[in-house]
Amino acid sequence: MKRRLWQARWCYLFILPGLIYFVIFRYVPLLGNAVAWQDYSPYLGVAGSPWVAWDNFERLITDPEVADALINTLVLSLLQIVFAFPAPLLLALLLNSIISDKIKRFVQSVVYLPHFIGWVIVVSIWQALFGGTGAISEVLSGLLDRPVNLMTNPDTFALLITSQVIWKEIGWGTIIFLAAMALVPVERYEAAAVDGAGGWRRMWHITLPGITPVIVLLLILRLGSVLTVGFEQIILQQDAVGADVAQVLDTFVYYRGVLGGDWGLATAAGLVKGLVGTVLVLGANWLAKRLGGEGAF
Repeated sequence: MKRRLWQARWCYLFILPGLIYFVIFRYVPLLGNAVAWQDYSPYLGVAGSPWVAWDNFERLITDPEVADALINTLVLSLLQIVFAFPAPLLLALLLNSIISDKIKRFVQSVVYLPHFIGWVIVVSIWQALFGGTGAISEVLSGLLDRPVNLMTNPDTFALLITSQVIWKEIGWGTIIFLAAMALVPVERYEAAAVDGAGGWRRMWHITLPGITPVIVLLLILRLGSVLTVGFEQIILQQDAVGADVAQVLDTFVYYRGVLGGDWGLATAAGLVKGLVGTVLVLGANWLAKRLGGEGAF
């Protein structure tokens, strides 16, 4: 055993920086969850702050602001799972059907670029298009004969958030699905073509079954973050539409904990969110295996 470890010492050396990162910034901060059972004060610290047992969790359940934030979070997550999750898959299927490699690479590069753009720039672009003086809003104002500002309209907020996620992340997801499609044996397509199967039937009976494990894996991972819908994206646009529709759990933790000083309640909310995500991942993985799939682990 020691000899094998010594022979692979350089591999472990390359792993060490990533391991140190996760230990310092992921696992050590878990100790701070003790604040959820305290009336925490930064001046007193964890050792000096009084313990309040389950009071923070009781307040979390009875706080109406938490209920509103939870509903808004679930609505945005549902829209993203229904529309944003399959969007890269559909684009990957479309690109996979294109014969020209040049066109495929060009489209893939264009849709991948927004992944590197920060949310401040993305919101600015949307403001230029859908704001009060935006190009699309101006067209709609002329058609409806009244002022239109989609960026400040609470009724369109959830759809705008979802469209931003699709535009920004569709390229990244497409790369993953295209890589999975590349692993499907070419002989299957050739045999299906000889048997007279068209492009649609080849996609339905060969491509999709071939990448099903990847789809299930990504869906399981997505369910783990169902209560996380993008803090920076939401907080940049919350003032424009109001907290009634834009307050989510992440912004609730920020305003009540960081700005409001209610550290115990905010920590309890974050802890519950993490536990729910863990349960969803484990449950989805168990269900996938029960249905005959491979699951994530």
